[in-house]
Amino acid sequence: MATDCEAWLNANPVDAEDLSDSFVSGDEDNGKVAISNNNEVNGNWLSLSSNSIHEARLKAKAKRRLRKNSSRDSGRGDSLSDNGDMVRGTSVAPTSPKSKLLDRKSRLGKGRGLPKKGGAGGKGVWGRSGEVYEPEQVDEKDPNYDEAQENCVYETVVPPLDERDFEKTVTPIVQEYFEHGDTNEVAELLAELNLGPMRSEVPSLAVSLALEAKASHRELTSRLLADLCGPVLSRSDMENSFDKLLRELPDLVLDTPGAPKLVGQFIARAVSDQILSKGYIEGYKGKVDCEYTRAALDRAAVLLKMSMGGLRIDNQWGTGGGQRPVIELIKEMNLLLKEYLLSGDSKEAERCLRDLEVPHFHHEFVYEAIVMVLESKGEKTFKMVLQLLKSLSVSSIITVDQMRRGYERVYMDIAEINIDVPRAYFILEQFVDKSLSMGIIDVKLRDLCPCRGRKRFVSEGDGGVVKLESY
Repeated sequence: MATDCEAWLNANPVDAEDLSDSFVSGDEDNGKVAISNNNEVNGNWLSLSSNSIHEARLKAKAKRRLRKNSSRDSGRGDSLSDNGDMVRGTSVAPTSPKSKLLDRKSRLGKGRGLPKKGGAGGKGVWGRSGEVYEPEQVDEKDPNYDEAQENCVYETVVPPLDERDFEKTVTPIVQEYFEHGDTNEVAELLAELNLGPMRSEVPSLAVSLALEAKASHRELTSRLLADLCGPVLSRSDMENSFDKLLRELPDLVLDTPGAPKLVGQFIARAVSDQILSKGYIEGYKGKVDCEYTRAALDRAAVLLKMSMGGLRIDNQWGTGGGQRPVIELIKEMNLLLKEYLLSGDSKEAERCLRDLEVPHFHHEFVYEAIVMVLESKGEKTFKMVLQLLKSLSVSSIITVDQMRRGYERVYMDIAEINIDVPRAYFILEQFVDKSLSMGIIDVKLRDLCPCRGRKRFVSEGDGGVVKLESY
């Protein structure tokens, strides 16, 4: 490169006044370049003629190329001095470009090749390996030093709930509990709250919400009170809560007419679960003026006396449909059908079926009803079951899908039923036709009804022809 620059300068001579830089003839073989800085101040070129500026640019370009080649060849190889002389150092074998890209050390050959900050720097580094941090000593001479804060203990303080915030916070917890039924989750949520004086309001709020809910929700409420007594609530909190319920019975009756009876059952269950003391009811004798309170206490006292005779108070609310065993549900449905055949009260049968709270299992009710018709003798059961299914279908207690599934189950099991009831095919065909005429089922479901064909020889007038006939 230096030889090319010299050849260009010989072809285009430059005055010494404008630019005094020239190549030294003796240093060309050694690769050294002598560049004067007469027309350069702090790395900036002074105003020169156009030829001088062009020459200076060529020299600067040659200087940059020489530096770039020297840095590639070795980390501490050839470099240029401040006055433009090239200094040759010890040559180092060049490395591959890939290793250079992955190398995080300086490419200028500066430093000793040690990691940054002694290995304590970089992303995700918390200090040197093996370094142990000691407690920081407080500087008493610090202008921000405060002696009063030296022994302070900082804690998270949750303000106590007032009456308005209590209802807004606890009501969703109880309503969500009615869905999942996990008492441990409710206890954890209540423990995170600073209930303060509102602690005794938790049982009364839960019972008041259960009065307007289903029987299964009342059972869940009784279990919740039993599990909260001890870890979260004390027995005195329970007694204060039930005292408030008895005082508020005149207001509760406006929304729930059967509130005195239900509250009495809650009190009897609480005494049975040892949440309330056995003398709780006795403490109200001769001190009650409200008729609703007296009715609730009388109901609780009667249930406790009946429990001594063998009645299980812990099962007075029943069990939710989703939590009952299938065998128990089938027994309940059979008892419901038998009671209906004796009484003929379809409204009571609808109420009992709704109280079972198993809308996903109503196909079993339809199945048991049809099987009862197939096994019965006489037209009474046939007509009464048709009327019951018609009323349940009109009131939408049994959906079209559940009704269809019940009929299809009978179609599948009719072959086994026919073993015990020889006329099962004939009765089923009549029952399906009547169901279609009353609008209980549709034509598609009627067409799926199986019929048994049997071979028989008819009279001689038919010429002994074998016919297929269904009955």
